[in-house]
Amino acid sequence: MDDTIDESAAAVEAPGRRSRSEGRGAAGRRASRSGGGPATSLPYITRKIAVYEVLDEEGLQIIERNADTILEEIGIEFRDDAEALALWKEAGAEIKGERVYFPKGLCRELLKTAPREFTWHSRNPERNVQIGGKATVFAPVYGPPFVRDLEGVRRYATIEDFRNFVKLAYMAPSIHSSGGTVCEPVDIPVNKRHLDMIYSHIKYSDKPFMGSVTAPERAEDTVAMAKLVFGDDFVENNCVTLNLINANSPMVFDETMLGALKVYARHNQASVVSPFILSGAMSPVTVAGTLSQILAEVLAGASFTQLIRKGSPVLFGTFAASISMQSGAPTFGTPEPALVSYGAAQLARRLGIPFRTGGSLCASKVPDAQAAHESSNTLNMTLLAGTNFVLHAAGWLEGGLVSSYEKFMIDQDQLGMMQKMAAGIDLSENGQALDAIREVGPGSHYLGCAHTLANFQSAFYSSALADNNSYEQWEVEGEKRIEQRANALCRSWLDQYEAPSLDPAIDTALLDYIQKRKDSMPDAFT
Repeated sequence: MDDTIDESAAAVEAPGRRSRSEGRGAAGRRASRSGGGPATSLPYITRKIAVYEVLDEEGLQIIERNADTILEEIGIEFRDDAEALALWKEAGAEIKGERVYFPKGLCRELLKTAPREFTWHSRNPERNVQIGGKATVFAPVYGPPFVRDLEGVRRYATIEDFRNFVKLAYMAPSIHSSGGTVCEPVDIPVNKRHLDMIYSHIKYSDKPFMGSVTAPERAEDTVAMAKLVFGDDFVENNCVTLNLINANSPMVFDETMLGALKVYARHNQASVVSPFILSGAMSPVTVAGTLSQILAEVLAGASFTQLIRKGSPVLFGTFAASISMQSGAPTFGTPEPALVSYGAAQLARRLGIPFRTGGSLCASKVPDAQAAHESSNTLNMTLLAGTNFVLHAAGWLEGGLVSSYEKFMIDQDQLGMMQKMAAGIDLSENGQALDAIREVGPGSHYLGCAHTLANFQSAFYSSALADNNSYEQWEVEGEKRIEQRANALCRSWLDQYEAPSLDPAIDTALLDYIQKRKDSMPDAFT
């Protein structure tokens, strides 16, 4: 997979470093052609394939005009935040109660100071990733209160589950971030669990991680813990956390999200401003109407980061699904949300900020055929749209209510295929393979030719989970379904897990900080 690496970008981020599979022997070679396994890692994707676009210039202008109309005539509410309203008034917006009306062009002008691309730093510089441009970064599932465990039981998540998913994301070659709330550990009080969650990301992985957004003080804790790892000055001048700020669609930003956004923007940390859209409930039932509302919400929220601190990184995010008009339940892998995401990606590129959407989304209750086709439909669209940051790339089940161990393993295998796909077509002399065609000639075969022997190890993606053997061999080996193979592989990975090194002094400082913070607050479970 070395052909997916942007070597010039890699050299800027970590001068003198080698390709991550270089020098790793057989393990590195396996990672370069397959889903790999524990202790292997692939760099973030630098796409070499074209993006797929669904809107022409006229269509884009229609959506942009409609978004401007929403901002000017309907407005966006900034609830329970006097500071936000004062900042918008000072910037030239009209304020009526908690509703903000934006003069045409104000939000776009403010966003000119936001970076088009930036580096998201990890405590291990070799794991740094680029956000924006042709880069794609995969992160695991985010937010479920339940897990489907390795015994097949659907239950509330615990901190042990949280740690396990962080470990699996660390071990998965084609996952580039350990994510954020990979599941909600309900065995720890609500007001304290974020401390254990952030610590788990730092302790059990050295990939970049996301921060807490459920209260401003929890965002402050995230920044404080990051400073113990990276140092005060580094954090204030570099992005070390990416943070999910959902609009309360339609057209509302509430005090919780605004509070977290302000903390992160002030400290120069990235905000992913994402309208949470279930079309037909939180937006119109039409694609064009949904896109207009999404753009208006993102313009308002993303530009607000620049009122807090010019130059702070921000992403154009969207989570788009449709609903069943019979039951009201969310649906995934359907055409309309794909069109929304394709269109939103185009709008983000025109706006000049990185884009987030997609993942391996499904409504299925178990990792079955429904889960597979819904996730595949969403994931392929995500890559082809040109998405820069992909949340929910592995482990999502049951409409986001469940983090599934088996689904995680199946999804991470698919992410390896996406990484291979993004590399595009090799047009080097070796890729053109004329020497092989000359050697074999008419009527023979390529199995034993020199070119095949030189390239067979890395020629094709080799799944660690798919069964491609004969029926008889499959039968002899126990007639195992892919879920069973994923279960066994997950257990194997967790058995083989080895934590990345962490400076003992930093570890002690983190634990001391956590203990002091926990001692300062009573338990709260709501």
